[in-house]
Amino acid sequence: MTAAAPFVAAAVQAEPCWLDVEAGVERAVGLIAEAAGNDARLVAFPETWIPGYPHFLWLGPQAWGMQFVQRYHENSITVGDEAFQRLARASADNDICVVLGASEKDRGSLYMAQFAFGADGEVLFCRRKLKPTHVERALFGQGDGSHLHVQEVAGIGWLGALNCWEHLQPLTKFAMYSQGEQVHVAGWPSFCLYRGLANALDIDVNMNATQVYAVEGSCFTIAATTVTGEAGLDLFCQNDEQRALLGGVGGGGCSRIYAPDGRIISNLLDEHEEGIVYAEIDLSLIPLSKVAQDPSGHYARPDVTRLIFDPRPQPAVEIVGDEAAASGDGEGGLEELPQPATV
Repeated sequence: MTAAAPFVAAAVQAEPCWLDVEAGVERAVGLIAEAAGNDARLVAFPETWIPGYPHFLWLGPQAWGMQFVQRYHENSITVGDEAFQRLARASADNDICVVLGASEKDRGSLYMAQFAFGADGEVLFCRRKLKPTHVERALFGQGDGSHLHVQEVAGIGWLGALNCWEHLQPLTKFAMYSQGEQVHVAGWPSFCLYRGLANALDIDVNMNATQVYAVEGSCFTIAATTVTGEAGLDLFCQNDEQRALLGGVGGGGCSRIYAPDGRIISNLLDEHEEGIVYAEIDLSLIPLSKVAQDPSGHYARPDVTRLIFDPRPQPAVEIVGDEAAASGDGEGGLEELPQPATV
């Protein structure tokens, strides 16, 4: 594949249509069209933007939050369902690559997913957050090594994505860097949660982590964030104490795009403002950063520290025997799997 020419990338900063998958997809389609109308070739959405980040997990006991769980399941997306297909069609209709954060439903389980569609509407990858953070584990399952995936995309380059505090996992980041990632989508929620109470959850820490990702990986990094507005506050907060835990007035948006040297190269919006930020991506700048340091390449010291990275899927059930043979999964036995890669 020839090197991509400079192109425009976009990051959404918007409030979700909370717990409403149909309205969420409708709004996503509109934002995809808006980004394409402004000449963007890639648009990124925040973490679990459909059906919205589950703030209720942080606002009270687990028993209290159960009132939202059934509705959250019902408004999550199953890979291949009508909502998923409509997002794919929006990518194709607007000739734009899309990376969208969603709650993925797989039978009875939910996962914090990122769905990537090419400009032709083809599925590039569907990945899951490797380890949901803290109370998120009460609602979501975890991914495996196959979800640390970097994909070569025509006109874009080598594209990868992570969610939220995956950007604080050194080995996870190293596995991504090792795959030659050039354009990275960082999906985040809003940063109004526990404002003034937990500094690690605030804008500065998490955008600094995103900036470091860009510098460490020598890649363009697109941070897409949610805005929590009155609709979210009214839905999840049943008293003043809970509103205070969401910053009182919500907000928390801070979408931006970083260059490989850590510069912010996009426009910025106020934390309460909804919209899309844009920047030009010129992959020819990456070697200027790589020549100074490439942590999984010439700047590595494998004689001292190395990463063992297993990219194989780890399903809970593998079918063996006659049923596997009938489904084309081999001749009565387990399909041969690739060996773990050592970086």
